[in-house]
Amino acid sequence: MKRYREYTKADWTAFQQEITEFWEQNRIFEQSLKADERPVKVFYEGPPSANGIPGIHHVMGRTIKDYLGRYWTMQGYRVERKSGWDTHGLPVELQVEKKLGIRRDDIGQSISIEEFNRHCREDVLQYTGKWEELTRLMGYWIDLDKPYVTYHNEYIESVWFLLQKLYQKDLLYKGYTIQPYSPAAGTGLSSHELNQPGTYRQVKDLSMVAQFRLTAGATQTLLQNLRFGDGSEGLARFTELNLQVYALAWTTTPWTLPSNTGLAVGAGIDYVLVSGPNPYTSEEQGFLLALDRLQAYSDKDALTVWGQIKGSALQDLRYEPLLPYAKPEEGDPYRMVVGDFVSTEEGTGLVHLAPSFGADDFKAGRQHNLGSLTLVDRAGRLTEEVQDPEFPLAGYPVKEAFLNDEEKAQWLAVQQKQLAPLIADLRKLLSADDLIALKLKRAGQAFRIEKYEHSYPHCWRTDKPILYYPLDSWFVRTTAFKDRMIELNRTIRWKPESTGAGRFGHWLENLVDWNLSRSRFWGTPLPLWRTEDGQETRCIGSMAELKSAMEEARAAGLPNPAEINDLHRPEVDRIVLVSPTGRPMHREPDLIDVWFDSGAMPYAQNHYPWGQGAEAVTTGLPASFPADFIAEGVDQTRGWFFTLHALAVMLFDSVAFRSVISNGLVLDKDGNKMSKRLANTIDPYLMLNRYGADALRWYMVVNAPPWDNLKFDPKGVEEVQRKFFGTLYNTYQFWALYANLDGFDPHAEPPALEADTEGHHEMDRWILSRLHSLILETVSAYEEMEPTRAARAIQEFTDEHLSNWYVRLCRRRFWKDGKSRDKWNAFATLHQCLRTLSQLMAPLAPFYADRLYRDLIGAGPGDDLRSVHLDRMPQADRGLVNPELEHRMQWAQQVCSLALSLRKKAGIRVRQPLQRLGLVPPAGLDTDSLASMLDLIRNEVNIKDIVWTGTGDLQIQRKLRPQFRRLGPRYPTVIQKLGAALEQISALEVQGFLDKGRLELCVDDVNCVLEVEDLEVITLDIPGWQAASEGTLTVALDTSLSPALILEGTARELVNRVQKIRKDRGFELTDRILLTLEDLPVVAELVSVHGASVANEVLAQEIHQGLPSSREGAEVLDLEGLVIRVFVDKVDNKPA
Repeated sequence: MKRYREYTKADWTAFQQEITEFWEQNRIFEQSLKADERPVKVFYEGPPSANGIPGIHHVMGRTIKDYLGRYWTMQGYRVERKSGWDTHGLPVELQVEKKLGIRRDDIGQSISIEEFNRHCREDVLQYTGKWEELTRLMGYWIDLDKPYVTYHNEYIESVWFLLQKLYQKDLLYKGYTIQPYSPAAGTGLSSHELNQPGTYRQVKDLSMVAQFRLTAGATQTLLQNLRFGDGSEGLARFTELNLQVYALAWTTTPWTLPSNTGLAVGAGIDYVLVSGPNPYTSEEQGFLLALDRLQAYSDKDALTVWGQIKGSALQDLRYEPLLPYAKPEEGDPYRMVVGDFVSTEEGTGLVHLAPSFGADDFKAGRQHNLGSLTLVDRAGRLTEEVQDPEFPLAGYPVKEAFLNDEEKAQWLAVQQKQLAPLIADLRKLLSADDLIALKLKRAGQAFRIEKYEHSYPHCWRTDKPILYYPLDSWFVRTTAFKDRMIELNRTIRWKPESTGAGRFGHWLENLVDWNLSRSRFWGTPLPLWRTEDGQETRCIGSMAELKSAMEEARAAGLPNPAEINDLHRPEVDRIVLVSPTGRPMHREPDLIDVWFDSGAMPYAQNHYPWGQGAEAVTTGLPASFPADFIAEGVDQTRGWFFTLHALAVMLFDSVAFRSVISNGLVLDKDGNKMSKRLANTIDPYLMLNRYGADALRWYMVVNAPPWDNLKFDPKGVEEVQRKFFGTLYNTYQFWALYANLDGFDPHAEPPALEADTEGHHEMDRWILSRLHSLILETVSAYEEMEPTRAARAIQEFTDEHLSNWYVRLCRRRFWKDGKSRDKWNAFATLHQCLRTLSQLMAPLAPFYADRLYRDLIGAGPGDDLRSVHLDRMPQADRGLVNPELEHRMQWAQQVCSLALSLRKKAGIRVRQPLQRLGLVPPAGLDTDSLASMLDLIRNEVNIKDIVWTGTGDLQIQRKLRPQFRRLGPRYPTVIQKLGAALEQISALEVQGFLDKGRLELCVDDVNCVLEVEDLEVITLDIPGWQAASEGTLTVALDTSLSPALILEGTARELVNRVQKIRKDRGFELTDRILLTLEDLPVVAELVSVHGASVANEVLAQEIHQGLPSSREGAEVLDLEGLVIRVFVDKVDNKPA
């Protein structure tokens, strides 16, 4: 029986299925979580929403999370990994609305809140099966059996407890402010929701300069205070014109003009009175605008300048309502006021104020008592007050995106009918901005109308435009902890660092208070009860407190439900509490921001504070807090990362996580964002089933650092599977084949592979040195949360060093007969390399790492239950690391690579021996120490002799040429002369540069410091030789061929073709053969000179000459121009 498993082909999905079954049957993950004396590492899972199917980017994110957990487990830690589900909020509600064919306004009307929330509860976890399938397919180890679920009462109770703590610290307050509001979602949004990636988009909106007509009194005051260019004569001449004067104000939101109550000017800005024709009616009019903006609005001196005035002198000048559909019930509107936010960078220098639709407008309106008008409702439609005899405005959405296709058709029909006198053949729906602009244009109160491209915010969940809208909202006073948040953020290890210091750090520096309120139905209710006048408030922090408060209310005669089983709407809405003064208290109707839900998971996942262990009770801190590491997409920087950090700082004066990887986006292969619209999305299940999880995970990590955007190309996954995993598989296959043939058992007779390796072959000592250098590099990369660096180091070692160098150059040691110590050392060395690789790659490629590890263990006692993921990460033995040997071997590898490229350039196959290779003595290496390397180079490059430059007839001459693109910016004044200066330096100076890697030249009094990357080494032609340089290395190859060399090359070609015949016929490695060759003069010479070596290579017991033309089974071989017939047969099949 073979000890080590051999395969007929690499079936990656079969390997994965086998290992999956092995893990599940033997509960390997559960074993890794077994409570014992190991130290603990804490990981937080950012809860996904299971009402959608995962995408390819989730494979990326979960690969990073999984690598961290697996790595720390293999470093001797117990890493608890609890899954969770984000079950509240807009994504769920919008999906249910779509499913039921309803809108937000229908909830509570045609469908009860109770029934709607029941649908949400049923719908929210509909795709858990798909998420669990992805988790299993990709090998993401996380506890799916006991997840935290944000809609569970225990979770909500913990959230309420945290809110109560904030309330007790005076960090919750109610305010009436202008907030980002999503009409499509029917709720306000927080600043971090508004700053999610992709929320701001470039749009083309209609902009206009509106004309606000000054009252007669205001015009008179203006003229009295204006500094006319020619004094009283100018005043007289302007007065004679009897022009109506208008203040010009620019806006990109014409739909807010019906709600205008004021105009803002800059106190220190100079304004001018000009006259000229209205661009649309040609009526001569007077205009007031900023002097610095005059050029932007005056075409070819079309406007006449009359006089100048400071903005401060315009305070309280009155104007007539622009669109007098309604008037404010309070305040003193329609005045000019001074505002510190006014600038002359764009617009006219006057700002139209609609206090209901802008933060600056709101502030100025309150400061100057302008009153306010809110002529847009929460559905984003102009109110019924906007009745217009000509234009259908009332009830019309201010953004076309708020209409569905059916509604667009209906409104188009309305416009076609009502606007028929103005537009005979209207075919395209006009926007609210279009209608208002057209109305003002016809009235002679529009100075300029044009399209304007700008960045406009959209709702992160509905993709519809947001409005800035006046709302009563509850806020968290995050600004009170701004400095502490910034201070503690500096202690977090961010990957990349630029995200923590940049994107996240800048966010904290510009922090505003957190808008907590959401006017929705399915989510965590605010646990705040208030009296009708808002004078008394109670914040509930637990189920027990709520039940006790309900008992108090009942005792006071207030009706309440008999019991409370669900902490959602509408059950909590029915509860009426009693205030300390005996008055009824009703719950504030809003829900909380869903990001508070997810930010509370460090505590609520364990039902804090009731579900805590003894340690948490003693320390006062939550269990499993803070996290040692988390990982999520960059889009969470101002979402989950922020809410975790904010709550931890405000409640516990601590970070919530000590380190974090913020991974980038997964784009298509051309760098475009993936979307169904572009039909460029990638099905993760298809990729996992086609290529297996290991190749997909490895590709995503090795292709680019996690924080960089990944251009995903399935061909790249295929290449990783073939080049890396295929190479590793083939290396194992090679080892297992010969280990089984020779009965190698690393347990029965382990060779001495410790620090004393002097008795070992130099190749063993080199690969072991490289292996332990790899351990140091890989562990360092994992520790520093740089998995790409680890994966690339493992891949380079496997391909370039282990497979293509060590195994290829040592294969004869495995083939040779007998069981010598050298052969056993080769087996043991390769076994150790493969086993160590299985351990190092395990965090990133968990399936094949375990398959390889278990195959290498063999069929020993108890081996059937062993897993690499329960083993320890290998530790480097620095005594085995030999930098000098690695340096010599690296030089030899580079020499071979450059020499083989010269063979290829000359069109000479590698099996054709050549006579000489010329080398330049390398800097930092003694030529005597390179003796063993020279033997290796001879065999690898297939040459007879190596000569050093300067000996015999070999004189290698080299020149230096500047890399103009690198040096041009550094030495622009002398770059043209630098090439000529380099031509003049001696061969000795060139050699000095190559030895030291540095050259200083003075060109026209400019000191030029040149390094290896700055110069190209040019090797001059040598008659009869091919020469090339790469960096500081130069080689020369004698390409002349003698008859003896050609004959030896033919013999090697014969060996290669006969070996292929053996393989194609399925011969065993140990099968002896009879080789019969066609009787030709050159064949006779070949057999005479090289017959013994050919027979040894192909295991030929005999080589015969003379092959009858009638012999069946003979094959015709073309040995690079020599065509011969050969017959190959196994010895035991020899004919009688």
